[in-house]
Amino acid sequence: MERRGAGLAALGALGRRLLWALPAYAAGLLGLGAGALVLALALYAGWRRRRRARERGMRLAARLQRDEEAAVRAAAAAGLGAARGELPAWVSFPDVERAEWLNKVLAQAWPFFGQYMEKLLVENIAPSIRASNTHLQTFTFTKVDMGEKPLRVLGVRAHPGAHKKQILLDLNISYVGDVQIDVEVKKFFCKAGVKGMQLHGMLRIILEPLLGDMPIVGALTMFFIRRPTLDINWTGMTNLLDIPGLSSMSDTMIMDAISSYLVLPNRLLIPLVPDLHEAAQLRCPLPRGVVRVHLRGARDLRSKDRFMGGLVEGKSDPYAVLRVGTQVVTSRVIDDNLNPTWDEVYEFIVHEVPGQEMEVELFDKDPDQDDLLGRMKLDFGEVLKARVLDEWFPLQEGGQGRLHLCLEWLSLMSDASKLDQVLERNRTIVAKPDPPSAAILVMYLDRAEDLPMKKPGKEPNPMVQISVQDVTRESKVVYNTSAPVWEDAFRFFLHDPVNQDVDIQVKDDPRQSSLGSLSLPLARLLDAPELTLDQPFQLQHSGPGSRLYMKLVLRVLFLDAPENGGPPPTPSGQLDPPATTGGTHRPTHASPDPRFGTEHVLRIHLLEAENLIAKDNFFKGVVRGRSDPYAKVRVAGRVFRSRVVKEDLNPRWNEVYEAIVDNVPGQDVEFDLFDKDIDKDDFLGRCKVPLRRVLSSRIVDEWLPLEEVKSGRLHVRLESLAPSPSAALLEQVLHTNSLLQPARGEELSAALLSIFVDRAADLPLRKGSKPPAAFASLAVRDISVKTKTCTPTAEPVWDEGFSFLIKRPHVESLELQVKEEGGQPLGALSLPLPQLLASEGLALDGWFPLAGGGPGSQVLLRAQLGVLVSQQAEVGASSVSLAGGDAAPQPAEAPGEDAGRGGLRQRLLPADSHPEPSEGPLGRLQLTLWYYGEERKLVAIVHACRKLRAVSKELPDPYVSLVLLPDRSRSTKRKTSVQKKTLNPDFNERFEWDVSLEEASRRKLEAHVKSTLSFMSREKEVLGKLHLDLAQVDLSEGGTHWYELRDERSNP
Repeated sequence: MERRGAGLAALGALGRRLLWALPAYAAGLLGLGAGALVLALALYAGWRRRRRARERGMRLAARLQRDEEAAVRAAAAAGLGAARGELPAWVSFPDVERAEWLNKVLAQAWPFFGQYMEKLLVENIAPSIRASNTHLQTFTFTKVDMGEKPLRVLGVRAHPGAHKKQILLDLNISYVGDVQIDVEVKKFFCKAGVKGMQLHGMLRIILEPLLGDMPIVGALTMFFIRRPTLDINWTGMTNLLDIPGLSSMSDTMIMDAISSYLVLPNRLLIPLVPDLHEAAQLRCPLPRGVVRVHLRGARDLRSKDRFMGGLVEGKSDPYAVLRVGTQVVTSRVIDDNLNPTWDEVYEFIVHEVPGQEMEVELFDKDPDQDDLLGRMKLDFGEVLKARVLDEWFPLQEGGQGRLHLCLEWLSLMSDASKLDQVLERNRTIVAKPDPPSAAILVMYLDRAEDLPMKKPGKEPNPMVQISVQDVTRESKVVYNTSAPVWEDAFRFFLHDPVNQDVDIQVKDDPRQSSLGSLSLPLARLLDAPELTLDQPFQLQHSGPGSRLYMKLVLRVLFLDAPENGGPPPTPSGQLDPPATTGGTHRPTHASPDPRFGTEHVLRIHLLEAENLIAKDNFFKGVVRGRSDPYAKVRVAGRVFRSRVVKEDLNPRWNEVYEAIVDNVPGQDVEFDLFDKDIDKDDFLGRCKVPLRRVLSSRIVDEWLPLEEVKSGRLHVRLESLAPSPSAALLEQVLHTNSLLQPARGEELSAALLSIFVDRAADLPLRKGSKPPAAFASLAVRDISVKTKTCTPTAEPVWDEGFSFLIKRPHVESLELQVKEEGGQPLGALSLPLPQLLASEGLALDGWFPLAGGGPGSQVLLRAQLGVLVSQQAEVGASSVSLAGGDAAPQPAEAPGEDAGRGGLRQRLLPADSHPEPSEGPLGRLQLTLWYYGEERKLVAIVHACRKLRAVSKELPDPYVSLVLLPDRSRSTKRKTSVQKKTLNPDFNERFEWDVSLEEASRRKLEAHVKSTLSFMSREKEVLGKLHLDLAQVDLSEGGTHWYELRDERSNP
């Protein structure tokens, strides 16, 4: 027997050694190289090391807990419990009470809690998992054991509530448990589970509302103020999650799931009484305030970059991560700098004070794993006390250096009386990456009723998408009902609530078909009591009884800074003292600031991008897709957003934006690229151009490399337009703008209007004797601004200037209204811009009477117009002047024709254009041919035909077809719309071909004027044709000419 046992032991030892050689044999059998074998061994070694370290940590934590309990019992038995120094550290805090009685209750109830969890997982959770997917029909929980170690409460701290019907409790909880949960999917022979878990954090419990009846407390609200720490020990197939890299990722995903339910602003509400009316308000209360964080910079950071094995010390590439609960933002990376300056502004919603903290971590950006440079924490209670806190904070936890932050506490105001002051102050803040907010919107989404059914007899699965500007949030999906109940809340920052809307889409998930929509201007909230709307809203494009029940609350963000702290108040927001009129000499002219009228107009051509990163991945990254890119352009406090180009890594936008800028140092034109997604848009890179560079060089046309991404570049053309007080080039500017006008976007501006509103005089008195508190509102087209409101006086002094972009100076006008603070009109002025064009220097300065006011009511202002002359307009004007033509172009249309029709109508032509032609054999065709260099396109504008010859008794229905020869394929053909029953049709339509200038010069353009014969026939009647050799046309000038039509049978 002994020999037999020794033989079996020897065979076992030999088998184990052969098993060690099995990976090498398998690698050779599969044709894998030595590198694959080494990689597999490295992964196994990392997994085993991580596994052993985690088990060792679990054992140490459990032993520490046992030792602590033993020490407490021993001290209590020896009568030394009163000696504070011998008790554990958590007992020593004077404002934290021991909760041993609560721990005894938890220990006694823990086995029964385990039984409840086993029933919950086996009877409720497992059937739901099996029903969710056909591949999980054999899913079962094979073991559920919550272990013998219960959850412990290390200390309890009580706070006075915000009001008398509220009690706050902070519980410092710690769970080092021997929980074991095993699952199995029998179909795939897959076993997995959890064996051991650690969870530590601060849990806040709010007892609210307190009632006069049993059970005294109406509900319990629970949440973690900060993200708790979590450590899980996996078993079975989930052992793979212990591989370095996957371990932190798995714990983070689980922690994110916990945060979505139990970390601020998310709360768990447990009603203790039925039909609790305050349930929605308790589940989603209004925030306590908003903290605006100015991330200034840092000093004396630690160098983390090493070269040549550490022999050469480099610098660091620092960036900051700011975290408040589930709100996380990341700054840009500053390369090779130990004293970085960010000058970025972020805003965080604060729900609980005291208790809620901001954590700032500084990292060194590396290709593999970023190094920690230090961190700091700050309780928002300190910011609430100081209102403005501007300090250098030392970095803790192994870091060196200091971090410069300026924090401002913004109170929530329930009226709009100070909204104008807030907006005026925000204009003075240079904020990156987003402009400062003036208000927040809290939307309580309750329920819907009578939603339509897309298929008869099948209930929808409704969900809601809420969008404010470029921020979109989604509700949960409620399955199989036309009367869903969501009971959810959403929060949005608002930059300009006067001009923003909230767009709501109710959709049927997963088909995403629309069940109804609603668009609500936020200006309605500004007129509502306490800035609140609580009512059912009728859905559009839905059923007749489809309604959405929700509550919208707007709060203005106001900085109530102390006198000796915080930034200085905005001068333009101060109210002027009343003006005295007795014996006072009135000025005859306005007295604007010397910088008045010195602004430039920045024209931004967003052309295209190349080699963008593909962000749309499918099957968890196995199949790489593309991106749906769009761009955000920020300059001078304005944000422009391009259209989304679907599934293209080399998108072409060809969009133009315009902004009024001044020569203030430090400004940049910033471009941020994103990939449009259903949930959160992915970042594709950013770049910027200093504004001063554009103003000095006038034109910047280049490819900009995208920062903070691996690849990509952006092609932009920036042009600075200085207003010129001369009308000589206005018609050439209008002509050039019609050629430059992109297919999408607003009409290009031709001039800049600058208005300085000095003061008013002899305004009518309110109620017969009281002077009004007046302000002035100015509007051009749909753009309106207003001055400050002066204290009550009949002669208010405003001293404010404004600028407007003018599209068509010949037809637009400035509308000025003087109003009382409540909105009652005190007088109005309409100033047609042609009046400015006819004045000397394109300026008017003096007193203007106010219509509808008192007999002597008037306003003192200065209005000046500046023509925006681009480089192309200057070239066109010089060519006209050299040609010896008349400097004043002639209109192409008769005075009786409607000059307002058509956005591309060629109203004003250059001087070398001919007047309307005399009658030819077959009539004539008016064309503009031009090569647009920035977009690399040949452009043709078909304006009109005149004196066409009728070939029958009935008038023709003419249209123009264009072909770029010699290719007669579909890609080279273009066609205008059909004009009904006329011999003098007007088209004013623009067409483009993507060809190079050299290729365009080798092509010929053939135009046919045709007429449809009848509704039932596809035959076309040719009224005349035109054959142009583009080599004989100066495409760089963009000339507009009349061409004689020839017979179809004639040779070219």
